[in-house]
Amino acid sequence: MLTINEIFHSIQGESSRAGQLCVFVRLTACDLRCSWCDTPYAFHEGRKMSVDEVVEAVAAHGTTLVEITGGEPLLQEDVYPLMERLLAGGRTVMLETGGHRPIARVPAAVVKIVDIKCPGSGESDKNDWSNLDRLAPHDELKFVIQDRADYDFACEVIATRDLGARAAGVLLSPVHGVLDPKTLSEWMLADRLPARLQLQLHKFIWHPDTRGV
Repeated sequence: MLTINEIFHSIQGESSRAGQLCVFVRLTACDLRCSWCDTPYAFHEGRKMSVDEVVEAVAAHGTTLVEITGGEPLLQEDVYPLMERLLAGGRTVMLETGGHRPIARVPAAVVKIVDIKCPGSGESDKNDWSNLDRLAPHDELKFVIQDRADYDFACEVIATRDLGARAAGVLLSPVHGVLDPKTLSEWMLADRLPARLQLQLHKFIWHPDTRGV
């Protein structure tokens, strides 16, 4: 049994698949409290659904790309059979995870988007660095950047841990409404940073506070 915050059909707003149609399965609960979190409603709100019910709800949208997100989805044990069932149904499955929970049990075919917490989040001491050794070639790494200190942290991690060789992409995402994307772009250009600027596309299409998109 899973506790589901929401299931909805929208445009993928992040990752290298930004712009694609996607079904989002948002699980309830998170054991982090990032300063810039934009989904605090997922900490507690939710309803119980079986794996079968979730798979049926996803199938009803008729879209092959599915993202499992949260909250922190790896807190719920039944997320693993859910991912297996979605893969068995021929879907491309993405997992958005905070980077502090081990990803060793995630099915190999799942595209993992692993967040590396920067100091501005208030949770950088929770990073599970051993996850870097568990990445598959199709996985991606994400830094949410609040300020110059976060950017400098990301640059150091990218360089010292050779992130470009570990994953399909390294994504730098400015905190929406806090750090101007132009500023982050200029920093990246000046440093010729081997990473990709990521904007939360859905927050430009809809109002940033809109839920279910």
